[in-house]
Amino acid sequence: MPVVSSHNEWDPLEEVVVGRVDGAMTSSWELIDRISVPPAAQERLSASAGTPMPQDVVEEAQRGLEEFIGILHDAHVTVRRPDPPASSRPFATPAWSVANGMSAANPRDLLLVVGDEIIEVPMADRNRYFETWAYRGLLTEYFERGARWTAAPKPRLLDAQYRPGYEIPPPGEEMTYLVTEAEPVFDAADVMRCGRDLFMERSHVTNALGLEWLRRHLGPEYRVHEVVSRYPRAMHIDTSLLPLAPGKVLVNPEFIDPDGLPSVFRSWDVLIPPDPVVTPVMQRGLMSAWSSLNVFMLDPEHVVVERSQTPLLKAFEQWGFEPVPCSFEHYTAFGGAFHCATLDIRRTGALETYF
Repeated sequence: MPVVSSHNEWDPLEEVVVGRVDGAMTSSWELIDRISVPPAAQERLSASAGTPMPQDVVEEAQRGLEEFIGILHDAHVTVRRPDPPASSRPFATPAWSVANGMSAANPRDLLLVVGDEIIEVPMADRNRYFETWAYRGLLTEYFERGARWTAAPKPRLLDAQYRPGYEIPPPGEEMTYLVTEAEPVFDAADVMRCGRDLFMERSHVTNALGLEWLRRHLGPEYRVHEVVSRYPRAMHIDTSLLPLAPGKVLVNPEFIDPDGLPSVFRSWDVLIPPDPVVTPVMQRGLMSAWSSLNVFMLDPEHVVVERSQTPLLKAFEQWGFEPVPCSFEHYTAFGGAFHCATLDIRRTGALETYF
């Protein structure tokens, strides 16, 4: 059995890394936070920037994690955890410094698994420059057991990487993003995998050079398709476009035009979700209300869904899936939900072409 093997978002899951919330800090409020965080939460979050996460917030998220991990164990999935992060310490490069890191809550943002390879991605957020350190013990273990371990070129994240004085363009104007093309940058959570085809979104943390780097690195065995977002605070594709099973893709029509999908999806069923249930907990988090769509496929039939999202649970049943409800909304305080909080290390299934 291969130590690392994952080609799709839906194949039956065997082993997964799940993040942790202890030791987390609030963001020290870098450039990207001002653009990516929902406006309703910005004043409150910027006021607490650079402080430890409140203990009650950590404990509430921890209860959700324990419930989720219990679901994974019941599905006979091996669960691995990172080391505690050293998020509270300041760090610097020759060009810049930050007061602290954030957490080890969301491995999906940091690491991309393609087949038997784990790729450390070149993230654009200075706060997250060393976030993979909490996962290095696991990465070394997987490498020693036979996995391929690659790190994309580490960007310098100089001031030239960000547009000076950037503001989100008003409706009707051409979309531009905070990050420039100074060096390749991308987050792994801006990528979705369907066998030999990967779908990648341009965003405030992913530029065209990042997309091209991944395309060249993976080579002719894979096709990397660009997905165009119409969400002005675009960051991460996993609340926008979610391949659920062969021939079925979930599309958030607020963030992506269903008629503008890559042409290969024309033969697939495009599923449009119901509007999210906006809870008070979600309003306090770092994510948009569409964190409701940040679901996690255990296999092509079973999907883990936030318990409070009753319309979405019913929709999955109507689409032919078996939803598994889990109370996880407190995790949004750490900028993630089910898909963000996980890194699927091993799923059964061979490399195939689905288009």
